[in-house]
Amino acid sequence: MAPGHVAYGLGAQYGLRITAETVAEWERGLAVPSEYELTALAGVLWCAPGELLTAARSLREHRVARGLTPDELAARVGMAASAYLRMEESGRWRGNERQSAALTEALELSPAGFVAAAGREEELAGLLRTAVTTRWQAYTRPVAKLVPLDRRRVQDALERLHTDYQALMVTTLSWSSTGTDRPGGSGDGGRAFLDRIVLRFWEAATPAS
Repeated sequence: MAPGHVAYGLGAQYGLRITAETVAEWERGLAVPSEYELTALAGVLWCAPGELLTAARSLREHRVARGLTPDELAARVGMAASAYLRMEESGRWRGNERQSAALTEALELSPAGFVAAAGREEELAGLLRTAVTTRWQAYTRPVAKLVPLDRRRVQDALERLHTDYQALMVTTLSWSSTGTDRPGGSGDGGRAFLDRIVLRFWEAATPAS
């Protein structure tokens, strides 16, 4: 189906005034449809809304992928729908431990998926960066509060990261063979370091079964 055919279907079946240009922008990732538009688009294309999301990351994307309304998800996690919607709109999850466990179950989130959906990735990356460059023991509790993992697994992962990093620092001064990707740096090099340290943390904390 060409963008024009999809736009026609959205209008004919759902009463939406969407242009072919807008459909094309959705396809290229230059614009994002609203929740109702996404549901309608899935109906026109005969698929589930989740199939149109290449990699759900936000709370909204995960919820839509599971076909849940805000009211339904709020009921499952045990909070008012208005309180849940404020978190979804802000991109920052602030539920308690019980609600976080219920959210993880309802949306079928992995530990890494929960951290991303909760808007905690940047905070986690900052803690991990400091943990590997200083005394990792002091960061076990702060990291464990961010990630839905047993504290012992967090502790073991931090110790492993710290040991690996210190060993590599002896010869390279960084985790980059060029020596330009230094911890705490700015720009692309600093971002690459943070991305890599978060990836290594998840590999150490959640080994493949």
